[in-house]
Amino acid sequence: MSRTGMMQIVGGLAAIALIAAIPPALNAQRPTRTLGARQTLAAAQAPGGGRGSAGPQLFTAFDANKDGSVTAAEVQAAFDGWYASADKAKSGSISEEQLAGAIDASLGAPAAAPAAAGRAGRAGRAGRAGGRGAAGPIVWGGPTPGLNEPCGGRSQTPTVPCAKDVDAMMAAIPATAPAKPAKARKVLIWSRIPSAGFQHSSIPLAAKTIEEMGKKTGAWTSDTSWDPAVFTADNLKQYDAIFLSNTTGCFLDDPSNVPLTMARRKALLDFVRGGKGLVGVHATGDSYHGGGGCVDPDAPARGAGGFGGFGGRGAAAGPGRSLASVILRWSWGLDDHKLVTDDMTLTKADMDAVSAAWYKALDTTTAGTVSQADFNTRIEDLIRTQAGSTQPYVGTPGRDNGRGTWPDYDNMIGGFFKFHWYDPQHITVKIDDPSSPLTSMFHGQEFGVNDETYTFSINSFSRKNLHVLTSLDYDKMSFTDKLKESNPRADHDYGLSWIHRDGQGRVFYMALGHDEKIYANAPLMAHLMAGMQYALGDLKADDSPSEK
Repeated sequence: MSRTGMMQIVGGLAAIALIAAIPPALNAQRPTRTLGARQTLAAAQAPGGGRGSAGPQLFTAFDANKDGSVTAAEVQAAFDGWYASADKAKSGSISEEQLAGAIDASLGAPAAAPAAAGRAGRAGRAGRAGGRGAAGPIVWGGPTPGLNEPCGGRSQTPTVPCAKDVDAMMAAIPATAPAKPAKARKVLIWSRIPSAGFQHSSIPLAAKTIEEMGKKTGAWTSDTSWDPAVFTADNLKQYDAIFLSNTTGCFLDDPSNVPLTMARRKALLDFVRGGKGLVGVHATGDSYHGGGGCVDPDAPARGAGGFGGFGGRGAAAGPGRSLASVILRWSWGLDDHKLVTDDMTLTKADMDAVSAAWYKALDTTTAGTVSQADFNTRIEDLIRTQAGSTQPYVGTPGRDNGRGTWPDYDNMIGGFFKFHWYDPQHITVKIDDPSSPLTSMFHGQEFGVNDETYTFSINSFSRKNLHVLTSLDYDKMSFTDKLKESNPRADHDYGLSWIHRDGQGRVFYMALGHDEKIYANAPLMAHLMAGMQYALGDLKADDSPSEK
């Protein structure tokens, strides 16, 4: 099937709507980001660690007569106002950036975050890893917590995993190392808290896994940090490898200090290329897309604020960025032609169509008016739902350009995030190199697993650059699941783990690791253990490209 044909099917059947949820209001009291300040950071989170809801702020914008309810006319009027403000030149169409600016101007400064936690559900991707401005709140991943589950079903603090998840992990990690360390090894376990993007609830568990894996096997000691200040050339000298725990966004960047940003980046690259090791899981491959919090040294005039994703550069880090992105994607879901052609503009007709579709989704009883309570309940479902569908958002439409604001990082990791199927997505994992010591635990047998499965840009992930260890068995995916992916790779090649050399250094990456249950999977933990020892230089393996 041609690319155009596939996109038409995606547009007609999947009707992709959105890429990001509306961000909650900014937290008035930000945690102090000091090295090792775990308790300070944890205490600063809202109860339950969830997101605050954007419903009240948006409801206020729609409720023009302040009667405590909204009508279709009021929603239309708000959309009309945004469009008129954005299209001051009367050009007949507006960009995502123009709409974002108009929305931010109408909403004003974000209000303080509510004391109670919002829903912790899968609320979009907060700008698709380009993230938030530096002051943005954490956006937690994972299913909505069960009322009676320990730890809320998922870790609700950024640095402390759930005890039940730790217990399951401890039972799954290897008791012995596959290789004897050549010397005493030391690992830096790192992730940025608060994240510059989507905050995975499995971050603290993954960090704990590497810490305990080293202790249990005696293969390494470790330090755990949540502060990018550790990325200096002098400090990194003490480590043999770095483990990046589900990093997202532009995790080393400080938009207010470009020289500092570039020094941190150089420290990481020099560390690896000088002969050390790097290991990353899952969202480590979902970084540096551009947008809020990113420094682009080749385009300093673009600005540092805003949300990532398509056109996600140069706008202020307000709610307008993600709301404009949502509206654009709804317009794609309502117009197949826009999706197929990657039309990145909005006309007045587009805005009218989205306004009408939104109100229809909000006014579920066709009463002609929506109360504030109902609005606040339904808006989050609306912004994470496909246009014209009751199914959750399943994809990221648009280009497969494969490069962000730090191509050296993308090349070092080996892949640039393009799309993911939502957890629980069942996939079959095939073993691409059964002779490797990094895959011996699988005994050459395919196996099934449920997780949030990544795909990577065709311009980044390539077997000509990487030694692929495992990959997704695309032939065993259902036709329905295949349709969920927008702009699919023509080669249907979706790597899940690989190794390669970057300079003199060794890199291991595993795309699995979104969900806590991955860290209770004994074979996968043995795989991760082997990857760690490869990166440390203790486990020798063929790391030549899979294709010459």
